[in-house]
Amino acid sequence: KRIIKVIRAIPKGHVLSYGEVGRRAGFGNGARMVARILHSSSEKRDLPWHRVINSQGKISLTGEAHDLQRALLQSEGVEFGPGGRIDLAKYGV
Repeated sequence: KRIIKVIRAIPKGHVLSYGEVGRRAGFGNGARMVARILHSSSEKRDLPWHRVINSQGKISLTGEAHDLQRALLQSEGVEFGPGGRIDLAKYGV
């Protein structure tokens, strides 16, 4: 429940890393837990899953899922730099 609360609190146009979501929810090293929750609950709980990225500022998903996440973030004003990186200092919460 705490992880879901943190994910829901990410505002439009901003991102958090899997690990940061875990830390804010009180799980020091909870990146994998966050990934599992996103995988199993994003659709049924209508979570803004696309606002969670990896610690390097990149999208971890591949193929069509990657393209969809990138499009959703861009539609919220998030810009991608070289190598598909998102500037966490600018777009992080």
